[in-house]
Amino acid sequence: MHTESFFRYLEFEKRYSTHTLISYKNDIEQFLSFLTQFEITACAQITHAIIRSWMVELLDNDQSASTVNRKLSTLRTYFKFLHREGFINNNPVIKVQAPKKEKRLPVVIEESAIENLLDKVEFGEGFSGRRDKLIVEMFYQTGMRLAELINLKNEDVNFYSHTIKVLGKRNKERIIPITKTFGSLILDYVIVKNSNGPDNKSDFLFVTNKGEQLYPKFVYNLINNCLSQVATIEKKSPHVLRHTFATHLLNKGAELNAIKELLGHASLAATQVYTHNTTERLKSIYKQAHPRA
Repeated sequence: MHTESFFRYLEFEKRYSTHTLISYKNDIEQFLSFLTQFEITACAQITHAIIRSWMVELLDNDQSASTVNRKLSTLRTYFKFLHREGFINNNPVIKVQAPKKEKRLPVVIEESAIENLLDKVEFGEGFSGRRDKLIVEMFYQTGMRLAELINLKNEDVNFYSHTIKVLGKRNKERIIPITKTFGSLILDYVIVKNSNGPDNKSDFLFVTNKGEQLYPKFVYNLINNCLSQVATIEKKSPHVLRHTFATHLLNKGAELNAIKELLGHASLAATQVYTHNTTERLKSIYKQAHPRA
């Protein structure tokens, strides 16, 4: 099915992150497993009807429309590659319509809970404690993505201009400003890492206790554990802190375009979802405060 060629294309030409590559591979392997019941031996035999059947099976197995759309996006990239390389004459995904997504508001942590997390939860004064707290602060103070944080290099932090250079999706760089206070926290961590941290010469800002680059599961477990101490929300992932960063900025009067640039969104439409959270908050305040509400 030319999958190895496809994955090499994603890794070396598209330069997708390891996290994204794993996601693509899982989706493709799941789709190929579904194909076994049709005795398909060549990608040219795959039709739009078969792809739609797979989508129906996913939805019947309680996969959300959002998840199915993501998997369909993987297939769009896959079949577009196959068509471009001449492995197929017609792209079957073109005739497949994506299921409508259910509208969900981003999950956000209350400001008071964030304050409790950063001011009252004990992380420890050693290397690992400072690292763990700084990871939480980095997500909340910059709104960066999980992959962006993991791939931060020491040189990406400019202590003179108080900025952090982030390499986002599609290798698009952006500069995120930070406060002098947060810059000092980063510098303190770097000093501790170099003096009392693991014996390593890694270029990465955040490393494990063995001096190796962090991996997604490590960070996810850390954030999940930290948020569990201050919030009762079901989803407790690094992306929740990204949503919280954007929503809190909007609540304090930040312009939507500015938030778009800080988050690294390609279009304003992706950022506008946070206005719904703010609107819901205003409605709640109105109902509680207005005599005629």
